[in-house]
Amino acid sequence: MTVQTLHIFITGATGYIGGTILTRLLKHPKSDSFKITAIVRNPEKAKQLKSLGVKVEIGSHSDPEKVEALAAEADVVFEAADVDDLGGTQAVLRGLKKRHEKTGQVPILIHTSGTAVLCDNASGLHDSNTVYSDASVEQIESLAPSQPHREVDLAVVGADQQGYLRSYIVLPALIWGLATGPLVDIGVQNPHSQQIPLTIRSGLKRGKAVIVGEGKNFWPNVNIEELGDLYMIIFNKALNDAQRLPHGREGFYFGASDEHRFADIYKTVAKALYEAGKVSSPDPAPLEKDEVEKYFGTELMATTVMGGNSRCRADRSLSIGWTPKKGTKEMLASIKPEVETILKESQ
Repeated sequence: MTVQTLHIFITGATGYIGGTILTRLLKHPKSDSFKITAIVRNPEKAKQLKSLGVKVEIGSHSDPEKVEALAAEADVVFEAADVDDLGGTQAVLRGLKKRHEKTGQVPILIHTSGTAVLCDNASGLHDSNTVYSDASVEQIESLAPSQPHREVDLAVVGADQQGYLRSYIVLPALIWGLATGPLVDIGVQNPHSQQIPLTIRSGLKRGKAVIVGEGKNFWPNVNIEELGDLYMIIFNKALNDAQRLPHGREGFYFGASDEHRFADIYKTVAKALYEAGKVSSPDPAPLEKDEVEKYFGTELMATTVMGGNSRCRADRSLSIGWTPKKGTKEMLASIKPEVETILKESQ
């Protein structure tokens, strides 16, 4: 795609992933040619983003008319808001279709999903031998529409098949590490991921560290900065080497560098909380049925997202030049500093 000014629209810009993407875009070698627009709920955060040269609209991914209008002005859309908000994604798709009809160009959609789409419902009681490859169209298309995130992914691929956009779907694994950078420094970006911080905060609220089942389930993991690398590789290749960058049905990219048993996270969190004097035992205790909703929100979150097996190989991501270096060892080492950060924030 050859344009003098590249119009980029990003959703979820103040979030953990979206803020990391936006930080990379602001530091990009060609950032002077970018016109970046974000949609943000908080007026104060909007003001701060404007000071960084970002055009900001007040609203959310759940404002379909506004999202559609902003997408209709974009050459590239990064979706990093609620990955299960089908209505929000459909608004983006309508906007990009209008963009195509108006300009004749084929805009780019880089959509965020997640490897929870691969999960079974093991409830932490067993592992699995099923390992998915992002280079296997057959494996990806075998996933049931009822799997987490899958309904939205199918809508995105369907739009690509209609030809009015090129879609690239990034599926992050369990993301770890505190986000850093100017957006965090000015208080705009959420610096925390989901699964590890949820485990930490649940243990603090409960007074004893949590574990789902026996923690035997496997999950892949990825560092937040290395995940940011993957988004930028896809972005750069989508602009400059589109013919050789798979999209649509073939455009699934796992953000996964290593894997772990969830028990290792639960045990490491328990030890850190115990050493901080916040729980009475260095060993995690299983969540009872009546505790699941209180600490994890839904049964699905416990049995599938925290307790399910999500095993994969990032073959396609690696084939386009992504070279993650950090794995499970580094992830586990990051837990104690994150516990300390969360304790400071709660004071």
